[in-house]
Amino acid sequence: MSLAPVTIAIHTFGEDARERLVTDVRAGLTSVPKTLPSRWFYDELGSRLFEAITELPEYYLTRAESSILDRVADQVVGRFSPESMVEIGAGSCTKTRVLIEAAMKRRLSCFVPFDISEAALQATARRLATDFPGLTVYAMVGDYAVHLDRVPRFGRQLVLFLGSTFGNFDDEERHRFLAGVRRLLRPGDAFLLGIDLVKDEAQLVAAYNDSAGVTADFNRNVLNVLNQQLVGDFVIEAFDHLALFNRERSRIEMYLRAREAQRVRLPGANLEVDFARGELLRTEICGKFTRGSVELALREAQIAPVGWFADSEQRFAVCMGEPALD
Repeated sequence: MSLAPVTIAIHTFGEDARERLVTDVRAGLTSVPKTLPSRWFYDELGSRLFEAITELPEYYLTRAESSILDRVADQVVGRFSPESMVEIGAGSCTKTRVLIEAAMKRRLSCFVPFDISEAALQATARRLATDFPGLTVYAMVGDYAVHLDRVPRFGRQLVLFLGSTFGNFDDEERHRFLAGVRRLLRPGDAFLLGIDLVKDEAQLVAAYNDSAGVTADFNRNVLNVLNQQLVGDFVIEAFDHLALFNRERSRIEMYLRAREAQRVRLPGANLEVDFARGELLRTEICGKFTRGSVELALREAQIAPVGWFADSEQRFAVCMGEPALD
């Protein structure tokens, strides 16, 4: 397949994001307990707030993962010498650059960033093509829960899922995601997965409850999204941010807690919702893992773990896998 230096493949044409939001809101706000999918955090303001979170002193995850990739990039790409690299949930690809640089010294000729935001992906793709002359960028706009099987193949590939997004899945979603990744892998391919590790509870909670209140603003911004998209009348200040560690399920859970009893109207979803005083609305889960739990999940998906790299403080890890032999 002959490609231009930058190709943008959009797999979301004809899909109605507002209809999907309505479906999620009606299902989540009428369930017990109330929930909202974390994907609705990321409007323009939400994306800016998350970028700010990654710079906070309490939020160790991004710095820890970057330190790992800086240390092992040559080792990883040297082992597999990929011709193409696919990053699921690519975002700005900031951390990925060290892998691209190392791989372009060998055989890498194509990079495939995959994300849901067309505007962000357009900017990322053009920036990468400018910064890495000779690299073909085939950007995919899509939802990896739906469109992962559309990823094209440009030779031996290294598939990346960095950050800690793996922890946002529940058990069933995690299984489906890894099964989808496994279908992308052929002999000689590899998978690199970013994992936040189980650690001191106070450190975990602090990462999601920073002293500057940026995470609180990020969490509450989902109510702004509902107000804007569904003509809602949420009073943002009537909800407190709450981050708790669920020991039994080894995960951080983020909530919005109603300060007082209130009724919220969402005409765009044809919905009215009552909140009791102190009632919780769960907005995100952030699973934390051990090496054993991650490697077990990979093996169940027929992905063989072949490498484990942690930061110096054992806070975060990158796990490397390859397709298991039948």
